[in-house]
Amino acid sequence: MFALALWDREQQILTLARDRFGEKPLYYGWVAGGFAFASELKAMHKAPGWQDELDSVVIEGYLRHGCVGGERSIYRDVFKLVPGALLTLSRQQLVSGMRPEAQRWWSAVDVASEAMHSRDSNVVSSSRLEAVLKGAVGRMMEADVPLGAFLSGGVDSSLIVALMQAQASRPVRTFSVGFDDARYDESRHAAAVAAHLGTEHTTLRATAEMALDLVPRLPYLYDEPFADSSQLPTCLVASLTREHVTVALSGDGGDELFGGYNRHVWAPRVWSRMAPLPLPVRQGIAGLVRTIPASGYDQIMAIAARVMPSRFQVRTFGEKLYKLADVMGCDSPRALYVDLASMNRDPGLLMDPASRTGFELAERYPLLDSFSQTEWMLLMDTLTYMVDDVLVKVDRASMASSLEVRSPFLDPEVFQAAWSLPLHQRVDQGEGKRVLREILYQHVPRALIERPKMGFAVPLDDWLRVPLREWAEDLLSIRSLSALPMLNAGAIRQLWQQHLKGQGHYAQQLWVVLQLLAWARHWKPGVNACS
Repeated sequence: MFALALWDREQQILTLARDRFGEKPLYYGWVAGGFAFASELKAMHKAPGWQDELDSVVIEGYLRHGCVGGERSIYRDVFKLVPGALLTLSRQQLVSGMRPEAQRWWSAVDVASEAMHSRDSNVVSSSRLEAVLKGAVGRMMEADVPLGAFLSGGVDSSLIVALMQAQASRPVRTFSVGFDDARYDESRHAAAVAAHLGTEHTTLRATAEMALDLVPRLPYLYDEPFADSSQLPTCLVASLTREHVTVALSGDGGDELFGGYNRHVWAPRVWSRMAPLPLPVRQGIAGLVRTIPASGYDQIMAIAARVMPSRFQVRTFGEKLYKLADVMGCDSPRALYVDLASMNRDPGLLMDPASRTGFELAERYPLLDSFSQTEWMLLMDTLTYMVDDVLVKVDRASMASSLEVRSPFLDPEVFQAAWSLPLHQRVDQGEGKRVLREILYQHVPRALIERPKMGFAVPLDDWLRVPLREWAEDLLSIRSLSALPMLNAGAIRQLWQQHLKGQGHYAQQLWVVLQLLAWARHWKPGVNACS
């Protein structure tokens, strides 16, 4: 992982380059006629002549995904070098202000395609994948400072820790965070895995107050608006871990490479059953789904869980069913994926009509003919969600505590090996990450791992109604909303009232707006509604 700049004194050429997956950020742009670059946007603010004008075109994409994705940044004329790319500028180009095109030095799409095409001649077994993973873990364990690992007790982190412990001469140090709300607490599962593997495990018992204390700092830590609420426990576990070690290994990338999200398993099945039905029929089914409150479905799942295998159990079942009802009108597998991957399916509803730009589906999610629907989703998650959300979340949270986080799943050899596998070894029979489970169960009993996927979540619904209500009310006031005229203040206020009355699950949508407003209040950007 790296972001680097090289000045060739003889040729008078500047080269910027970024790592394969974008683990480290790199911003660049023209400020008052001069070229500037930095690893953090807050550093760009120090460039002479800096003008922090908001790029309102970016807002609609942000409201959809909860992060600023792609090449553009939240500011006009400031860009992000895309992963696996380099930018070369001569002295003449630097002086003239001409923006050259970035060149790819590594492409995830190309590597995945080549690996798929060589499957017949280069078969990767689970034992071969384990050897590749073990090699990546071993290389990332090389450090002259104290080393540890994040451990949630899920498949990815448990496998990384198991492979670490298999190569370590002493117990590996592992860390997890547990909340006082049992619905979101995975710490006991992590502790059980740690006990079986024999690691030296530490659990931070986090209270809501500890996480809430972080909320005012988020706009500074993340530089751009960022609304993945798991940023809060990530910041907490990074802070805890840094008290004991300087470097930590993580399981990031496992979901994107090996099919760990619900959409990887269910989207193809949903589409195959949904596509033959006429649109009016689908809309009628969606209406029927909504006749039962989301909380009612949660109660049904709780009863069914007594006899249902754990891998079929779904947390927040009602919320997910309502989301399924929302996507019944999709007209293609690509549109279905985009809706499932969105925090807000229709971000334009939260914007002033004059500021809506429309969502460029083809630009962010290109069609790739040689990939199946599931393989395409895996690759799109790698190129977009992982780069713009997951890695941003972890990098900013860890750097805030001066902790270096390394991700063995993002080793290029692991990526190539993953794409050399036939799809059924990753996703099959209603289960994702099948090959990782096969490897992991050689180190950890299946019973310690098999349970519904929780993610790294917080009880945001409850927090917005009680401990964060005053903070949210202030940000969602008419005066505060008027600072960003591209927003639809009336629609946002209505959503807030519905949330307070318990008339739907709107916490994530509101968190996206709240983080944008909090960011704007902290950084006070100039706003040009026509930018």
